[in-house]
Amino acid sequence: MRVDVLGLQAFVSIAERGSFRAAASHLNLSQTALSHRIRKLEESLGTPLFLRTTRQVSLTAAGTTLLPRARRIFEDLGFAINEVRVDLREGDEQVSLGCLPTVAAHCMPAVIAAFAARHPGVGVRIHDNSASEIADKVQSGEAEFGVTIVAANRWDLELKPVVKEPFVLVSHRSMPLAQASSLTWAQLQDEPLVRISAETGNRILIDDALGARRESLTWRYEVQRVVTAVSLVRSRIGYAVVPQLSLDIVDAGELVAIPLRSPAVTRTLGIITRKSVSVRPVTRDLMALLSQALKRSIAPRRDEEK
Repeated sequence: MRVDVLGLQAFVSIAERGSFRAAASHLNLSQTALSHRIRKLEESLGTPLFLRTTRQVSLTAAGTTLLPRARRIFEDLGFAINEVRVDLREGDEQVSLGCLPTVAAHCMPAVIAAFAARHPGVGVRIHDNSASEIADKVQSGEAEFGVTIVAANRWDLELKPVVKEPFVLVSHRSMPLAQASSLTWAQLQDEPLVRISAETGNRILIDDALGARRESLTWRYEVQRVVTAVSLVRSRIGYAVVPQLSLDIVDAGELVAIPLRSPAVTRTLGIITRKSVSVRPVTRDLMALLSQALKRSIAPRRDEEK
């Protein structure tokens, strides 16, 4: 059954003002048009809502039952409209994105500074989560876009690759491998290594690239986060293989990053958005700034390796 909103509006206005004339004036309608709305509503309900006399208008039993419910309908509708207005206003004043923690720590400070100069009234909300969590937030609409590892894409997400980031070996300067200009995986065979948990996208990329060779390596320690792995290296108890940007977000100090080859392992970083959902111009500007920052962060290292 379709809800006769105009009829209910007319009904509530008459009930609250006690006369058709006052209600018609309030709604900016003629009394004829108002009477037509009430008649149509009563016909749809199959019962009269008002007792009319020459002097007054009063509610029938059905009208008395309907009035509080009709008022609640308009109250709920008013609340809903206000919530939508607030959401739209807040949406205009804020951009929400998902971002890998390493990228967020390395790139976002400079990116936000540049973004704030262009859009001083717009805030930025960063969900610095894992790759799977970022995809979930973009999929649900909680984040407008995400900066994450390019992997198997979900059917309703659009993915644009931006840059390839190499994995490097992190060593303390006092450890034997620290002076190497580059290393093969075979040279790491007898060295104590720190590995990242299998729950992370980084671990999956390394395992896939090495294949069966990964079993010949000495993975002595396992941690959940890159920062923890780097801390173990600082304590000189082993080496860690991490994405290049990871070393830039900690106080490297006595640590060095050594390129790896045979094979060279990389992760592709990209931007994901929801398919068939238009991106606001202000959001697109933040996406462009992040893409540029990622390219600048990786490109110089490539030049240094040549």
